[in-house]
Amino acid sequence: MRVLIIDDHPLFREGLKSLLLTLDPTTQVLQSARVLDACALPDAQDIDLILLDLNLPGPSRLEALATVRQHFEDASVVIVSADDDPATIEACIQAGAAGFIPKDTDPAATVQALRCVTGQGIYLPPQALATRHAPPPAALPHQRPPAAADAFSERQMAVLRSLLQGKSNKLIARDIGIAEGTVKAHLWAVYQRLGVSNRAQAMYRAHELGLVGQGEAVPRPAPRKKREW
Repeated sequence: MRVLIIDDHPLFREGLKSLLLTLDPTTQVLQSARVLDACALPDAQDIDLILLDLNLPGPSRLEALATVRQHFEDASVVIVSADDDPATIEACIQAGAAGFIPKDTDPAATVQALRCVTGQGIYLPPQALATRHAPPPAALPHQRPPAAADAFSERQMAVLRSLLQGKSNKLIARDIGIAEGTVKAHLWAVYQRLGVSNRAQAMYRAHELGLVGQGEAVPRPAPRKKREW
């Protein structure tokens, strides 16, 4: 796995790198202090996971997230930030982040969070799940909310999990091998089943229902050919 850390604090980057290598010594860890420098790195499409701070020199916050997602199309982007306001977390998820790790997370929880995201799982801090702005819509009398992954078809779960990893409809279609229009149809069905209307609500609802647990691994596409650095 190749992980890129984008943060302007060298000590924090080194700390994350040490934890990542403790979890898996074979992990290749790249570092950058700025988004623009990160985008200048070679072999951008070989990055699997990006750990991104929000407050950086140059493009920052949601602009930084959008730039990184556009440039590193195949990578999942997880925010690691000191700003853990629930509204900020939800905005990042809605903008395509595949998770959020507050910088003040204690060491044991940080290790758990990194283990989760390096395994292609999805991590959200407990406070984000506990302080949602509004509960999901109530089910109609003749409807029963899904309580397990088997409430969805295999293809619907594949699309949902890919969406929660921050992948665009185009990328989901490519990875799964279906048309982009079919992805949209599956997403519409998933949203209807979850009782939500957007990606952020879908992620929160998936956690509430135990569809994608904090430490659950999400199947990744076949590995790309690795290149020497």
